[in-house]
Amino acid sequence: GAGKVYVVDDPALATPLPQPRVDALAAIVAQSGAENVLFAASVLAADVAAGLSARLDAGLNWDLTDLVARDGGLVGTRPALGDTVVVECGWTATPRLAIVRSGTFDPVESGGSADVEQVSVTFNDHSLQAELVEHTQEASSGPSIEEADIIVAGGRGLGAPEGFKYCEDLAAALGGAVASTRAVVDAGWYPYATQVGQTGKSVSPKLYIALGISGAIQHKVGMQNSGTIVAVNKDANAPIFDFADFGVVGDLTAIAPKLTELIKARRG
Repeated sequence: GAGKVYVVDDPALATPLPQPRVDALAAIVAQSGAENVLFAASVLAADVAAGLSARLDAGLNWDLTDLVARDGGLVGTRPALGDTVVVECGWTATPRLAIVRSGTFDPVESGGSADVEQVSVTFNDHSLQAELVEHTQEASSGPSIEEADIIVAGGRGLGAPEGFKYCEDLAAALGGAVASTRAVVDAGWYPYATQVGQTGKSVSPKLYIALGISGAIQHKVGMQNSGTIVAVNKDANAPIFDFADFGVVGDLTAIAPKLTELIKARRG
């Protein structure tokens, strides 16, 4: 766990606006002398990281799927060219700023209590001009896909929006969350909040069950860090079978309900 925690306690940080956070982080970097600043990937993090990079004239690498110490510095790994290749990237000076994909690192056990240091921040007048007018959150009937240990994802192979009932029933039996691909989201079958892949979210559940998903590279990069991948697809040549741990070639409309009933019976 962390050995020291820097705290900025100010009403300016009560809302998720980026500029006050840039001011706060710039003050923390100045006070701590931090050489590395890591962000967990999110829309807000991308905004804040870009602002901090400009403020500090510091290098920023984003969408990292790995990060290692090498030769006294850091080296990041990220997909490029439409996720068809993987490249290494580095920094020429400190501080180094990096946005890391969700699930890149395994959680560490708590290291006990940490020292707490207060940081005083003088906010830029321009940073306080923006105002949060409204905040709405999309309704969800289950756990978010970023936090779920088990995910059941559906693709175009479901045949129609109603096909997601197979995913929802199986996810409910397993206590998991339902995810989707870009193709079904673009078709209006399922909400964008559930989209996994290059233009969606990156997840790393213990179990990822893919129903009717071909396994295009754009989807793979968002779920390839899953612990165990199980694929069900009627196309034996679907790319997903190349990286799935277990594959079932068959009609998901017959397989998914039977699997759901079996799990319910096992769990009583």
